[in-house]
Amino acid sequence: MRGWWRANIGGLPTTYWYLWAGLLINKVGAFGIIFLSLYLVKARGLDESGAGLVVGMYGVGGAGGVLFSGVLADRWGRRKTLMVSHLATTICMLGLAFVPWIPAIGALTLLVGAAQSMVGPPLVAAMVDVVPQPDRTRAFSLEFWAINVGTTVAAPLAGLLADVGFTPLFLVEAGATFGTLMILAFKVPETLVRRPVDRREGLGTVLVDRPWMVFVGLTVVLAVLETMTTRILPLAMSHDGLRPSAFGFVMGCAGFMIVAGQLFMPRLISGRRDTRVLALANLLVAAGIVGFAASAVVPAYLGAALVLTMGQMLAAPANATTITDLSTMTLRARYQAVFYLSFPLANFISPALGGWSLQHLGDWTWLLFGAVGVLGAAGHLAAEPGRTRRIAVLRAREADPEAACLTP
Repeated sequence: MRGWWRANIGGLPTTYWYLWAGLLINKVGAFGIIFLSLYLVKARGLDESGAGLVVGMYGVGGAGGVLFSGVLADRWGRRKTLMVSHLATTICMLGLAFVPWIPAIGALTLLVGAAQSMVGPPLVAAMVDVVPQPDRTRAFSLEFWAINVGTTVAAPLAGLLADVGFTPLFLVEAGATFGTLMILAFKVPETLVRRPVDRREGLGTVLVDRPWMVFVGLTVVLAVLETMTTRILPLAMSHDGLRPSAFGFVMGCAGFMIVAGQLFMPRLISGRRDTRVLALANLLVAAGIVGFAASAVVPAYLGAALVLTMGQMLAAPANATTITDLSTMTLRARYQAVFYLSFPLANFISPALGGWSLQHLGDWTWLLFGAVGVLGAAGHLAAEPGRTRRIAVLRAREADPEAACLTP
């Protein structure tokens, strides 16, 4: 047990654990957005298409927020950017708890998307700043593990609260976000180390980095499929006469699977090429998505969700090492920002397109999105040669301190 603890958990910096704890608190209280689509349909009288468009504003806001935070975190600092995003999220979630008008809800959803998406780039950049290279794969597996410990707790609790009413969902999320803000304020120092930067480099440098942008595009595909489970699956289960607590149970079980098994994933995939692990992850997620088409009762939904979850578990450490390998030191947060852009894009595409598709195509929705997952797997395999060359060039340049800030 001591050996397992040292290999998987021990030896990581104290600052990393404070960042990790804040993330866990946030995810345990992440109630509001999970059931926002159901709230709009049940409490505000919108149809599925209208609810999907409103929830899609979360993704629109997130796209701007994540890019802004990447630049801000590289220039202003990781800690300050994290504190601003958490304060803004707290205020906006309180607004969602009490505002009844649809246009105002849409505006607040846009702002929540921007504020919450600002967290990703500085959080991961700060973790990379403080965690040595050999420990990063397990550090990011622990990060993904924390996210899903939170989901395991949050999903069933949110489902039970939603059976009673929706306002407490937003209040709990505001409180959890404020708790994380207090940890950042009193326990987390600034981790940004200033390095010489070529003034010609910036966000545009990242956006024209072809191997990186191909990786990000394929990440969008996987993120869209994963987001379907939290944005559209509650509506599909409701159509089958299942209560919100049933969705919470399914998501809680999937989260428990990650809690039980995620720490073993780095060793399971050790020595295997990340591109091939990601291809397999896409296929498993696609299989789970297709399984939803044949589901009408809780056990069937649960089985499909567990297959999808296995894909997520494989993707997390492989994504983390790919991100580290493909990004440069001096533009670290900007690379993270463009990567995290995948998730607000998915948060727009999944509810907007998925809501329309579920209303008009029914179960064909899951079959079509499953086919997209198969294409994503093929894309990773096709991208492997270019990605390998890019990593080799970066490692060679970073071995030379004078060239470390240059981008190929």
